Amino acid sequence: MSDTGRPSRRAVLAATAGLTAALTVPAGAQPAAPPDPRRLRALISRMTLEEKVGQLFVMRVYGHSATAPDQADIDANRKELGVGTAAELIAKYRVGGIIYFTWAHNTRDPHQIADLSDGIQQASLEQPRGLPVLISTDQEHGAVCRVGRPATLFPGAMAVGAAGSRSDAHTLGRISGAELRAMGINQDYSPDADVNVNPANPIIGVRSFGADPKAVGALVAAEVKGYQAARVAATAKHFPGHGDTAVDSHTGFPVITHSRDLWEKLDAVPFRAAIAAGIDSIMTAHIQFPALDDSGDPATLSHPILTGILRGELGYDGVVITDSLGMQGVRTKYGDDRVPVLALKAGVDQLLNPPSIDVAWHAVLKAVQDGELTESRLDESILRILRLKARLGLFGHPHTSRAGIERTVGTAAHLAAADRIAERGTTLLVNEDHTLPFDPRTERRVLVVGADPDSPSGTTGPPTGVLAAALTELGFTATALSTGTAPTAAAVAQAVTAARDADAVVVATYNVTADNAQRTLVSHLLATGRPLAALAVRNPYDVAQIPSVKACLTSYGWTDVEVRAAARVIAGRVAPRGRLPVPVQRADDPTQVLYPIGHGLTY
Repeated sequence: MSDTGRPSRRAVLAATAGLTAALTVPAGAQPAAPPDPRRLRALISRMTLEEKVGQLFVMRVYGHSATAPDQADIDANRKELGVGTAAELIAKYRVGGIIYFTWAHNTRDPHQIADLSDGIQQASLEQPRGLPVLISTDQEHGAVCRVGRPATLFPGAMAVGAAGSRSDAHTLGRISGAELRAMGINQDYSPDADVNVNPANPIIGVRSFGADPKAVGALVAAEVKGYQAARVAATAKHFPGHGDTAVDSHTGFPVITHSRDLWEKLDAVPFRAAIAAGIDSIMTAHIQFPALDDSGDPATLSHPILTGILRGELGYDGVVITDSLGMQGVRTKYGDDRVPVLALKAGVDQLLNPPSIDVAWHAVLKAVQDGELTESRLDESILRILRLKARLGLFGHPHTSRAGIERTVGTAAHLAAADRIAERGTTLLVNEDHTLPFDPRTERRVLVVGADPDSPSGTTGPPTGVLAAALTELGFTATALSTGTAPTAAAVAQAVTAARDADAVVVATYNVTADNAQRTLVSHLLATGRPLAALAVRNPYDVAQIPSVKACLTSYGWTDVEVRAAARVIAGRVAPRGRLPVPVQRADDPTQVLYPIGHGLTY
């Protein structure tokens, strides 16, 4: 990015009274020793109370630019935030962090993202006693990504879990972190450390590495180390564990019924591994966990869970950040003015994305003025936040460079690494009568039919189209026909007619349930007698709902990289090597395991 208009290095140091000079770490290097807490405390001692309150918040803001967003984004900011731009948000509230979202129009392309990041840093450093900003996003890969093409997009966590390679997890973190850092994003809300043991989990599922806590822990730790190598703060989530719920905390208030003993053996294991790996931040869950705290409060607001267990028993002294404070799970019991105060009293450091920054900011300020919160309590959290900023080298190197983007983001080597990891995770569950691989000499005309869920951010989609195009590139003549996640009778009839003109059929399934019409679609396609392979493009549990298929594989996701890897497996260009990281129970008797952890076929 151009240096025009940025504060000089001298101005940056002067803005923090010269103290940041001792905190500077060369870009790309690991600090030889932890930042000097005395110098960080000196920075804190110069801050006003209002500045301290602002440092605790990580806030959304609309627009592609820190100072000149589109008018529609200015209007949205004024309506929701009371300011027009990111620069105005920083000037008014002195927020310590900004979170990027695709829907907030923050992530158009790498150069724009870098410009936005630089503008945010500049706006903060120009303030009296200005400090660098933690710029964050949810770049989990797979189902949850905020930065899309041309950045490298990897398969999601469960696909990585199916490959079972710590090296792959480390590579994902290292490459993803390098690309994020090149765009000015220095904190990633990944990896997901939840152990997904509930097939009906509506919010975690394939975002988890799997159901084996030790395996999940090993992959979490490896990914954390990868992000650290790229100088990006990794975030393990969602403490104390969101893997066994049938309720989405965005819209409801889940209750985890695990005993304390089960929590120790299951949910706690990956978080312990993350802490041992030096995790930079841990995100809380808006869940009720009676075995850990019987007050009825969500974990985000629980002193016994966050201070008693996470800080005390697990010995964690890094940054604790809430999940979004706009989610229903944390708003059920208390008002939006009480939630941020109670979170700080519970032991949180960063308050993420409250519905109203004005309400939340003034609530924390008032709590200190009234004596409910002490200023020293705020100082504890700010010290952790500044310590993280110093470790990331943000006091000396907060900006990006155009050359850094060009040599880092979406390079051929990075894209090839993502392809290889996706191939290693693709899992063949059923292959009776050697149905797969398909042969373009005898099964040239392939119909790709089935579910087309909205593609994750930044991918081309829809998955049937991506799969058909990939198969065509591999020597087939493939056509795509989308029938949706709930196909109508007319859509099923159309698919059957098209199948009769094909040599083979691939049907993409997505979250099939006992009463879902996707089952009807599959059965009618089977009745045509054409060779058929089912591809579960999200949950591997689909295979239990379509027991008559002779070939079934799962990609654990429907991003381009996952779907194209599945195409190469279907075509026999690569052999399937993935192994289930979760068990699949029988649909007619969930107490019986149909395919255990570790199941997977090959050619």
